Amino acid sequence: MKVLIVNNILREGPGILKDILKENSINYCVHEFGKGDAIPSPKEYGAIFVFGGPESANDKSEKMLEELTWVKNFILNKVPYFGVCLGMQVMVKALGGVVKKAPVKEVGWRDPNNEIFKINLTKAGRNDPLFQGLESELLIFQLHGETVEIPKGMKLLGEGKYCKNQIVKYGTNSYGFQGHIELSKEMFYTWIQEDDDLNKLDINLLDLDYKKIRSYYENVGTVIFNNFLKISNFQVK
Repeated sequence: MKVLIVNNILREGPGILKDILKENSINYCVHEFGKGDAIPSPKEYGAIFVFGGPESANDKSEKMLEELTWVKNFILNKVPYFGVCLGMQVMVKALGGVVKKAPVKEVGWRDPNNEIFKINLTKAGRNDPLFQGLESELLIFQLHGETVEIPKGMKLLGEGKYCKNQIVKYGTNSYGFQGHIELSKEMFYTWIQEDDDLNKLDINLLDLDYKKIRSYYENVGTVIFNNFLKISNFQVK
C-alpha cells in the first residue's frame, strides 16, 4: 500500500508526516490539483492526506470543484482520509456541510486572550483510537479565517473556544483537523516569512512560543499520524 499526499500550496505540505512515512518505509505520491495531472484513483492508495492552502472550499474555480468531487469520491470509497485546515473544510463541504466565515480569525499560537490555542476532545474524541496515548486537551497552531458547520452523520471529536468545530470524523476512517499538527521546523520558519496573516503578528513571540512548545507539539502530531496510519492498516513502528 502507498499513501497519497495532496498539496493545495507548496509551503503547506506534509511536514513531520514525511519523516514518519520514511521511518516506516511507507511509499507515498504527491498530487497538486490544477496542474493538469491525471487524477489519482482511490483504488491505488491505502490512505490520503489533504493539506491546507489560502483558497476557500466555497471557491467556484475549476480546481476547487474538481477537488471537492474527488475528495467525496475517495471518502465514499472508504479510503482513509486525513484533512488539515483547507483539507478539513473540503471534506466537510464535499459531504454536505457548510464552510463560512469564522467568528474569530485564528492565527498563530495565541488566541485573542493571549493564551496558546487549545482544543478539547469531546467524549467521542476521547474514545477514538486516533487519540490513543494523548491527553484530552491539545495545544495547536492555527491559520484560518473560515470555519465549518458539520453535516448529519459527521461526529465532532474536538472543540475550540472560538471556532467550535475543530476536529471531525466521518464513518470509521475519515478525519479533519481545522488546526495544524504537521508543522516541521522548516515549514514553521517558511510560513512566518511568507504568510501575510502571520506577518502581522510579533515574529519574535511566534518564534519564542514555537521553541517552548516544539517538543510537545511534534510529539502530539507524531502520535496522531501514527495512530491514523494504524487505523489505515499500515505497519508502524
